[in-house]
Amino acid sequence: MERIPLSNAAFEGDNNAYLFSDGEETVLIDTGDWTATTREQLEAAFAERRFAFADVDRIFLTHWHHDHAGLAGEIQAESGAEVHVHERDAPLVAGDEDAWADLRELHESYFERWGIPEDGRAILRERQVDAEATGALPTVTPIEDGETFSVAGHDLRVVHAPGHAAGLCIFETELDGQSAAFTGDALLPVYTPNVGGADVRVDNPLVKYLRTLQGIVDADYRRAWPGHRDPIDDPADRAAYIIDHHEERAYRVLAALDRLGPCDTWTVSADLFGDLDGIHILHGPGESYAHLEHLERAGTVVREGDEYRLADGVSDGLAALGDDRWELEY
Repeated sequence: MERIPLSNAAFEGDNNAYLFSDGEETVLIDTGDWTATTREQLEAAFAERRFAFADVDRIFLTHWHHDHAGLAGEIQAESGAEVHVHERDAPLVAGDEDAWADLRELHESYFERWGIPEDGRAILRERQVDAEATGALPTVTPIEDGETFSVAGHDLRVVHAPGHAAGLCIFETELDGQSAAFTGDALLPVYTPNVGGADVRVDNPLVKYLRTLQGIVDADYRRAWPGHRDPIDDPADRAAYIIDHHEERAYRVLAALDRLGPCDTWTVSADLFGDLDGIHILHGPGESYAHLEHLERAGTVVREGDEYRLADGVSDGLAALGDDRWELEY
């Protein structure tokens, strides 16, 4: 297996594609984004190894986001490669018009519910990239949790890992005699994956993501190969850190409501993240909403219309805490 680092002109953080080849089969996990720069980089990396796109037999996508799936259609057009992605994300990767229309409609409903100002909504609409804008669309083969594939002499097991995206999957395998996982954006080494805004189709996204993280802790992989940046040598420790991070964020959400009184999601987001631009105009309130929704389900927060307030007694509970963390149940 070889990691192929790729730039990312469309989103944040350099991407990774992972190449498996045993002389008989050539397989990719993720492709990078759809831009000409990324295509040139991937083609050059292939040429160095005496491969071409036409040699790719199969592509496994961790999830539907364009910086992971962007070149799948173009590679398939040259090679006829099978493109595998979880069934929840398959319609978006394949460019299904109804799926994309539903996603746009869902975005608009959340723009309204979260209280995103109109100038912010306009920026997000300008940034929206439908599948057809990324070039050739692939025909996809849906995969499910628990399926196992033989990939260039390795067994690759699918682990559904929702939260950041509805169909995000981890691919488990063994490399050099040790357990390893290709985690996509479920686990990243530098920043914490966005939850709530990155895929608004996910119901109760924070709980789903915390369970995904706990699954990584329990699996105790020796190494994780993420969708962005460098490998992670202690995935369980990194996953536990992100769980702690979300408990600290939950405390900050509650502390904001305690100081500000009843307010909407955009106001909480501004308190947590300050002024936002670009895709963060979606991600900031999305993550704030993920926490507010979870805290509402737990009875810690009460929603009245589009505003949230602390439930009775929670303010006293915050004051009594010994550290700035609010324990989350999942």
